[in-house]
Amino acid sequence: MKRFTFMRLSLWIYLGVFFAYLLGPLVIMSATAFNSPAFPRMTPWECLTFEWFGALFRDERILNGIWNSILVGAGTVVLSVAMGLAGALMLTQIWPRLRATYYTIIIAPILIPGVVLGISTLVFWDRINRMLGLGADSWLSNGLFLTIIGQSTFIASYCMLVLVARLQRYDVALTEAALDLGATHAQAFRKVLLPFMRPAIASAAVLAFLASFENYNTTTFTFGEYPTLTIELAQKVRYGITPAISALAFIIVVLTVIAALANEASLRRKELVAAARQKATVAELESGRLQLPGFFRSNWAAAALVAVACATVAVAGTAALYSPAQCIADVQEQKRLEAEQRIQELLRQRELRRQEQLDQQGEAVPAPAAPSGSSSGFGGAFAPGNLSGNSEAEPEAAPEPQGNSSGFGNVFNPNALSGGSEGGGAGD
Repeated sequence: MKRFTFMRLSLWIYLGVFFAYLLGPLVIMSATAFNSPAFPRMTPWECLTFEWFGALFRDERILNGIWNSILVGAGTVVLSVAMGLAGALMLTQIWPRLRATYYTIIIAPILIPGVVLGISTLVFWDRINRMLGLGADSWLSNGLFLTIIGQSTFIASYCMLVLVARLQRYDVALTEAALDLGATHAQAFRKVLLPFMRPAIASAAVLAFLASFENYNTTTFTFGEYPTLTIELAQKVRYGITPAISALAFIIVVLTVIAALANEASLRRKELVAAARQKATVAELESGRLQLPGFFRSNWAAAALVAVACATVAVAGTAALYSPAQCIADVQEQKRLEAEQRIQELLRQRELRRQEQLDQQGEAVPAPAAPSGSSSGFGGAFAPGNLSGNSEAEPEAAPEPQGNSSGFGNVFNPNALSGGSEGGGAGD
């Protein structure tokens, strides 16, 4: 029992860590859209504001990028779903020995890097444009056309995988029965196969649109004069990001959650209706008085959808009535006071350091002065007492005789030449 409890607790911890790692950045980025600083950050929290949503809707480049992304996505959906459906039908009807080879060829674009696809698309259609003798402004050089073609080369493979999974559940006998009853191949496809494939076609279309909307690697080489949303966001991040991008991320997250909950609520309602029809009696079915379950009955997705919708309306209503001007002014005043305090503290520290340096210079012991009679620039290093090794000064030498006017310091004095220690009398 304890082991089962430990395993269950470990599973919940793992799920918590996994979803925190998966959804944590989205939650943090969405929260930065409501903080007042000009750079997106969650902490420290300053003021609740909705101005970044207004800045988002006033940004012409972002709006133009969204419009271009929608155009590219619509064209990619049409082309990719058509190619994917054709590839799926061919895969189910081709000779079995060629099926593996054909499948590999169709899936290959998924494995090729998007950069290679973008460059190859640009080079290929540029060559075609030159071969046809068209100018640089022809439709073959149009960024919208090149982007749709480049994205469809690999998105069609995703659509084919979705449609093949649906076709594997299709009973070919239905088409054969329609042909036996006199229908043409086009009528059998339109009235029998196409209604069966409709859910898969819708799923493939949604997948193709989302893959096209978020694509960057291939689009960066082909967009030309039609930059998509991902291109504009990349350029904004390169030259300076603002919380308006966080506001866009929050809107995308909310729309994704609403769409997912709406789809889940619809599926659960269909399941409940099917279960109610199975339990109903023949009389109830014939009379049409079948008690169908309500929208919220055993349908948590519907309740969550309504809760998210109410929260969205509440946020929109608060944004229309709330003004963060006073809060922002108070924060700016507080920042100004903090900046002044920091400046005063720096000035005080600088003054203290300067005073300490002056005190250290005043306490320093001065060096001993040189003898007053010495004019040598060597600090008395060659004084007679230093050369002889005596610590005390030598007595002054006897004055020279007044009659001696030689400038050679008595070198040629007769007594000096004779080596006498005392001076002899020289005759006049």
